[in-house]
Amino acid sequence: MKLISCLILAIGLISTKMPAPNREGDGRPLYISHFENVLGTSMELKIYGATAEQATRAETAALSEIRRLGKILSAYDAESEFSRWLLTAQHPIHISPELFEVLALFDQWRMRTGGALDASAEVVSQLWKKAAARQSIPTDRELADAVAAVKEPHWRLDATNQTAIHLGHAPLMLNSFAKSYIIRRATDIAMAAAKVDAIVLNIGGDLVVRGNLSETIQISDPKADAENEKPLDQLQINNKAVATSGNYRRGEKINGQWYSHIVDPRTGLPADDILSSTVVAPSATDAGALATAFNVMSPTESVKFAALIPGVEYLIITKKGERITSKGWSALEKPMPIKSHEKTVSGGANDFEMLINLEINLQKQGFVKRPYVAVWIEDENHAAIKTISLWHQRDKWLPELKSWYLKYRGAYTADNSIFNSVTSATRSAGKYSVKWDGTDDKGNIVKPGKYTVKIEAAREHGTYQLMRQEIDLNETAKTISIPGGVEIASASLDYRKKTNGN
Repeated sequence: MKLISCLILAIGLISTKMPAPNREGDGRPLYISHFENVLGTSMELKIYGATAEQATRAETAALSEIRRLGKILSAYDAESEFSRWLLTAQHPIHISPELFEVLALFDQWRMRTGGALDASAEVVSQLWKKAAARQSIPTDRELADAVAAVKEPHWRLDATNQTAIHLGHAPLMLNSFAKSYIIRRATDIAMAAAKVDAIVLNIGGDLVVRGNLSETIQISDPKADAENEKPLDQLQINNKAVATSGNYRRGEKINGQWYSHIVDPRTGLPADDILSSTVVAPSATDAGALATAFNVMSPTESVKFAALIPGVEYLIITKKGERITSKGWSALEKPMPIKSHEKTVSGGANDFEMLINLEINLQKQGFVKRPYVAVWIEDENHAAIKTISLWHQRDKWLPELKSWYLKYRGAYTADNSIFNSVTSATRSAGKYSVKWDGTDDKGNIVKPGKYTVKIEAAREHGTYQLMRQEIDLNETAKTISIPGGVEIASASLDYRKKTNGN
């Protein structure tokens, strides 16, 4: 599914943990924290029904467990237990219960999927990365050698003595479901550490919902390229795990052709017949493993395999756009409300859009608290036209975004849908994209002319940054880079013809 990137050595907590606006009439306090570069991606932690003190205790416990497990399982940390074990060969090494459990799970999934899931898939991944570097696809000989290396035995476990013998030399990565494994363990630890009603822990689009809560989960559309586009589907989830894997966010381009980062270790080829698979399961590791396996296996294989595992529901989107769901999937679905501007735009004459890309400054410490950010459009008279995106946890702190707040303080109405959880293929840490469809806040198509894109970032009583870029909608398609600063490292505007029919 997704690679476990280098785990942060220290994880910063969002300093403010004030209750967010109530969601859908739920009167319980909701505490939300956002982080970057946790397992190499973004993280969202929601804590329901707790005091500020209890929420802080639960958050601290979750982060501590994530840090601890990363130091055991990460292949990117040279000092992790897994990395140190990889340096051994041909003799039994006593390993931690967690590493033993994950290695044993890989043995099980390798056998159950007929080799579709394998820790040595990294052999194939590295082959295609080298091919991209030289801009030439792997030869038949290289592919055959990679598959042969995958098929070799890589370790032997002794449950009685809790030892593992490293047998081979193939590069190994504990991917596929290790992130889901960490999320599940961290959620359990957090629930045990404090008096809370419920917790939702989401790391890079894989999440666990635990406790007295029915959480709304939105599924990202694999054909969309912006955070604020309409989701593919929406679910109502209670005490389950959700994982999504897809080939739409990472890959390699060779001679102009794109190849998925998800590879089939059985053939040595990228797995590109499936755009996305989302799995809901009682077990987080089951959800994570199946989401990856369904990208590698054929739809027929996936449907047969899923039927053997109790409580599993899934949505698979094929390269051709076919939608394949389990029998119980519809029972999980929650109708998506149609917003007024969506009705207005339908059939409209505007044929442009603007993709706004921004990257948070992760700096050198390897992690960053996510700041409050507003992205909006103003006309040439400096009148506010549309808010494209707004990151915040509570309305109380919106004045920290002083330029945006000056324009919107009398007109802003909290949209509780921003607090819905989102499952998607893993993003790179700190990188986000939002889209302007050429309409104003009321859904009306704007007139051609000059407009200004504003990007504002602020921390509560901390650093501040405001970026401006003028754009003329009479011009042809163009891309504009915007210099970064203390909070937003870089940004760009991609003004273009509309894509995806939106």
